[in-house]
Amino acid sequence: MSLIQIVVALLLAFIGMVILAPIYISLLQRLGYGKQIRGEGPATHFGKAGTPTMGGMLVVSVVLFLAMALRIEDAATLTPMLTLMGVGILGAVDDFVNVRTGVGMRGRWKLVWQTGVAILAAFYIWRHFDLTGLNIPFLGQFEVAGPLLIGFIAFVIVGTSNAVNLTDGLDGLAGGVLIFSFVAYLLVSLVEVPGVKIEQPNLAVFCALVIGALMGFLWFNVHPAQIFMGDSGALSLGATLAVVATVNGQLPLLAIVGIVFFAVIMSVVLQVLSYRLRGRRIFRMTPLHHHFELIGWAEEKITLRFWIVAALAGLLGFSIFLASVQQL
Repeated sequence: MSLIQIVVALLLAFIGMVILAPIYISLLQRLGYGKQIRGEGPATHFGKAGTPTMGGMLVVSVVLFLAMALRIEDAATLTPMLTLMGVGILGAVDDFVNVRTGVGMRGRWKLVWQTGVAILAAFYIWRHFDLTGLNIPFLGQFEVAGPLLIGFIAFVIVGTSNAVNLTDGLDGLAGGVLIFSFVAYLLVSLVEVPGVKIEQPNLAVFCALVIGALMGFLWFNVHPAQIFMGDSGALSLGATLAVVATVNGQLPLLAIVGIVFFAVIMSVVLQVLSYRLRGRRIFRMTPLHHHFELIGWAEEKITLRFWIVAALAGLLGFSIFLASVQQL
């Protein structure tokens, strides 16, 4: 697998998105698929009501079409592709319900669907790749019993899916952060460590397709956004990121590479716990990016600063991976 093939895949996905997005946006507008803005969010977001949503379905469709056209289906890419499709369908249904009712699907039903896909993905990866534990940077393999390992992997997949969804609250925020995360795992996919990790070139091409599609999506999603990603993109791409990390055998590394997503979801968890236990809030509003909005940061400044953190996290994560495998 040459670097040229990876670059070509990225460019194809980018060009496909740039060509198709205007047509897709126009179609969504004609169908009345405009985002309903929740009343408890920042007041500055009310002006975004009616912006076409479900943009993630175009990202998912472009990635899957090109993945099949380039014939990159193998053991390493099958699970990410099916996860992208399976959770993407859930997100599309949720986006549709939100457009029609303003509230979306009930959380419990989304969680059941996500958990089902996550368990199937975790079981397939565990069985096909003979996983026996987790690779902890600098500490090596940490053995975990099969059922516990499957449960943990599924938990991370669901958690990452929801963390990305929570991050998708500002124009361009989730899409940009996801790009840096997938870049890190694209690089990891290309590294081969004898006796420890095999090179996975097709998985690298899959990551390149996701990166290119997200770049094309950001062309229309940066502030002021012409289209929103919606749950169809955020939920599916978050779950897929965790699956890619697992297939690479570097799931614990996601805590570093995806630090922005972790910080966002933990801000919600801590806010809820603090309010229930102490009757006081830690942040002015959660998720975390809304807190920064309320203390006076401009939306573009928040997005760019989160992107910077994500880029540094991706670089740090890949550097830790290289340093870790070199000592083995």
